[in-house]
This record gives sequence, C-alpha cells and structure tokens, in this order.
Amino acid sequence: MSSLHFGSALLPSGWADDVQVVVTEGTITKVTTGTAPGMHDECHSLAIPGIASLHSHAFQRGMAGLAETRGDVADTFWTWRETMYRFALEMTPEDSEAVATLLYVEMLERGFTRVGEFHYLHHDHDGAPYANPAETATRIARAAEIAGIGLTLLPCFYAHSSFGGAAPHAGQRRFICSIDQFARLTDATRAAVRALPGANVGVAPHSLRAVTPDELAAIVPLAEGGPVHIHAAEQIKEVEECIAWSGRRPVEWLFEHAPIDQRWCLIHATHMTGAETALLAGSGAVAGLCPVTEASLGDGIFPAREFLDAAGRFGVGTDSNVLVGVTDELRQLEYGQRLKHRERNVLSGGPGVSTGRALLETALTGGAQALAQPIVGLREGARADIVTLDTTHPSLAGRRGDPVLDGWIFAAGADAVDCVWAGGNKVVAGGRHRLRETARDTFNAAMRRLVA
Repeated sequence: MSSLHFGSALLPSGWADDVQVVVTEGTITKVTTGTAPGMHDECHSLAIPGIASLHSHAFQRGMAGLAETRGDVADTFWTWRETMYRFALEMTPEDSEAVATLLYVEMLERGFTRVGEFHYLHHDHDGAPYANPAETATRIARAAEIAGIGLTLLPCFYAHSSFGGAAPHAGQRRFICSIDQFARLTDATRAAVRALPGANVGVAPHSLRAVTPDELAAIVPLAEGGPVHIHAAEQIKEVEECIAWSGRRPVEWLFEHAPIDQRWCLIHATHMTGAETALLAGSGAVAGLCPVTEASLGDGIFPAREFLDAAGRFGVGTDSNVLVGVTDELRQLEYGQRLKHRERNVLSGGPGVSTGRALLETALTGGAQALAQPIVGLREGARADIVTLDTTHPSLAGRRGDPVLDGWIFAAGADAVDCVWAGGNKVVAGGRHRLRETARDTFNAAMRRLVA
C-alpha cells in the first residue's frame, strides 16, 4: 500500500484541494479530499488521471521521419504505406520488442498510461508463422511489462489487399492470416498477456479492404465480449473503392452489416456523411481519433463538432507514432477544427468551458471505453494511473484548475509532465522514465541496423 497527497487533483466530480489517494496492489482504494498530508504521504502539487492511447502500431515508431521525401508522384497515404511495408519486412521480433519498449517509455513520459496496440506484424520475413503464433504479440507484451504501461492487445486480422477479397500482395505477407490461424493467434495472445497485471485482449479486423464480410462475421466473436476495433473511412480513395464494391460507404456498410455497439471502436472515421456521423454517435461506439497521424498522412479532418453535438464519444491514439504525446493529439484535434471552421475553442462544448478540460475528459472516458476499462479516473476502484504536472513550468505557474490543463495542452506540452504512476507503479519521476537510457540504447542499436 502507498499513500499520495496532492495539493490539487482532478477528480470525476471536478477539481479538489488537499487530496489523499491510497493505492493498494495497483488500484485506488481510497480518495479523501480536504485533508492534510500524512506522515508517510508522498506529496505533489497537482494530479490528473492518465489516459489511454487507444490506437498504436508500435513498430512504426521505428520509421518516424523516414517518409518525408517527396517522390515522383503525388505523395499520399498510399505512397507512405509502401515505405511502411518495406520497413516492416526488415524487422526481427527482437527489433519489434526494442521499438515497442522505447515507444511505451515515451508514452508514459508524455502522459499516456495505457495503450491499445493494434498489432498486425505477426509472421516471419517470408510470411511463415512462427512456432509460437503469438511470437511478436509476446514481444509487445514484454515491452509493455518492461516499460510498465497498461496494455490492451488487439491482434489484427488482415487477409486481403483490397475490397472484395483481393489477393494480398508481397509487401503484406507478414500480416496475412486465415481465420483458423487467427483463432490460434488470438488464443496464444491471451496466454501471452495472462501474467501482465491489468492487460486484456480484443480483436481488430483491419478494415473492409482487408476483411471480407464472411471473415468479419467469423472474427468478431473471437473478441469474447472484449473490444473490437476496425479502421474505417480514413481516406477518400477508400470510400470510393468501398462504394464501387458494395454501393455503400464504409461506415454506412458497417452499420448495415455488423453488430456495432459500445464494444466497438471505429478508427479514424474521417470521411463520413452527416447521416453516418449521427449513426456512429448514436450507437455508443467510440471514434478512435489519431489527429497527429491523420495530419501527417494528409487524411483529412474528422467532423468532431458535429459528432460531439450528437453526443458522440471519442478517444485519441498515436497510430503511426511519428510524434507521441497526450498534448500533441489533443492540441492537433482542436487546431484542426479551428482551421476547418475558422473559429477558436471549437470543442469546448459551450460558453465559459475550458477547451483543455473538455478534451481531456472526453478522451479519458472514450479511451477507457474503447479498451474495456470500466472504472477510470482518480476514484476508488480505478487502476492507479496518475500523472502529476510541474506547476513551476512557465506555462503553468500561478494557475489553478482548468487553466492548468489549458496551459499544459496548448502551451507547455510534454516537458510539463513530472511524475507518472501506471497501475500504481511510479515509472516516471522528474519527467524521466526509469529506463529511458536503456530503452534508447537498445532502440538505437536496432535502428542502426534497420536504416543502414
């Protein structure tokens, strides 16, 4: 058992002063407000709940910045994807673990305390399954354990190169599974995370490009009641090809043919009609937004204002991990809306409401739902995922309450994070993860070989 005292903390009921939080075996067991620090309390100025990156492809952290030279044709998501395929084909399981470990260290240092790992780098270089079908999933679980981050592992089913069951191409060979292979992989993935505190498993049919209707129907039950994540409507070309294949747009097709409910998370959902936006908002499913990656890839801008006006739920993810941070994703989300609507504080929710507070709390609850975390925040029964901010940072100094969040998200960024507890374990102190240097050295050794 440990006891923490915060001069100020953001609780589900709002800001409170002089808050004592008791943690027992990784869970918050008591929260008391208006109390002086105890003799054995560890004291900090200000605490907020850690949130989840609900969508990550860990291996892509290794190629961050490697696709920034323009080619001979228009540079789009589809040309970026070819660079990603080439990089993925070179990685060993050891490389995957090294890259994921550094990524998870960086996530923790920047305020994320759980990750939804949408994992599809399954097989050996030639496409043959490993002796352990969950070899690379086991490496992801090991990276999460080493770094100390909470893990929701989402093995991805990927079978085709385009709509209508088109044959996969050579660059996708490490991703491809049959339904039977995927069932074995999912079972082995559950075994891989069984000893990891707080870890859970869902499934991720990659997209309607990569999964046929019959395959989708067979894959969803393998979630066994857990999360179901799928990419949808990320690109205009994807929407056009889906219409050519089915006569329906991707989100429209999913609502006509799949059991979309609160267990589902539709990743990106960038290009929706007003009717699709209303369908998604009304379903209770979560929109998994990845604003930095969506900007990096030129995807487009999600209809966030309209979605929130319809009571939609969203969380944020780091996706390609080209840049990692809670503040980066939330700031980019709001700034994209400002550019689109030519207004300020678009996602605040109403007059007099802090945009930073609104963004953080919506992403907290949406991310928790998408990763099947029923209790979240600084409350009894929740996993002890806690972030303290450095109130001496120039963008936070002298502020209290919501202005601290606005200063952090829109002015300070990652260097205002002081300490982080994930599952009750203090993994970041003074802004530095305890394994930062080791993780960097191992990552750098792998990268020197991969980019040589």
